[in-house]
Amino acid sequence: MDAFASDILKGKTAFIAGGSSGINLGIAERLAEAGAAVAIMSRKQDKVDAAVAALVGAGHQAIGIAADVRNYTATEAALRQTHEFWGEIDVVVSGAAGNFLAPALDMSANAFKAVVDIDLLGTFNVFRACYAFLRRPGASLIAITAPQGQRPTPFQAHVCAAKAGVDMLTKCLAMEWGPSGVRVNAIAPGPIGGTEGMARLASSPEAEAKVKSRLALREYGTKRDIADLALYLSSDNARYMTGSIVSCDGGSVLGDASAVDLPV
Repeated sequence: MDAFASDILKGKTAFIAGGSSGINLGIAERLAEAGAAVAIMSRKQDKVDAAVAALVGAGHQAIGIAADVRNYTATEAALRQTHEFWGEIDVVVSGAAGNFLAPALDMSANAFKAVVDIDLLGTFNVFRACYAFLRRPGASLIAITAPQGQRPTPFQAHVCAAKAGVDMLTKCLAMEWGPSGVRVNAIAPGPIGGTEGMARLASSPEAEAKVKSRLALREYGTKRDIADLALYLSSDNARYMTGSIVSCDGGSVLGDASAVDLPV
């Protein structure tokens, strides 16, 4: 059963960076279903065009802009274009991310930098560039982080460092921009089925079973789980939430639960 009014975001505009695929496209679809006009930004024009076509084909209002979150000027131009098209922006989601498994000693400085640039610098660029175009008061900013921002993980030093930075950036901006009526929160998804990230991190049935065995809930989440949380944070139902890092991860951030048996 849908717990949200079907038009809870009617009349609002949402901008989703990284919105052409995966979790972020799921968020774009959910916000559009709730009545928002949606702008998606991603690096590759063909993926942007396909995502927009799917959204428009489903009866939603959508536009797309190809730009790289690592490029501040291009990111600002995409947000300006969205503002010129639909007016003040109510919701901004920064979700572009990079990930791969690698021991620190096997990782080049450029590989480490690439993830930090996409995840952390990209989030700063999206949020810094969007401020001039936001509805104030009332805007909601959402960063997509990960449990690795709070939980050290072997072979993920680059991601842990980048996401810890995203978490702290979220809290700092929440403090600085709260007086203007702008809320800033983050969602930390755990293992989500059907995503490129999990296909890379658990590429075999055996690896997938091992990941699930460590989760308190023993199963992957869905893109809809994250999208519904993003919808809540985007809405006035979350009007008193800011600076929160909200886990939606089946217990991933708690640590390895594989030794826990069913309670008697």
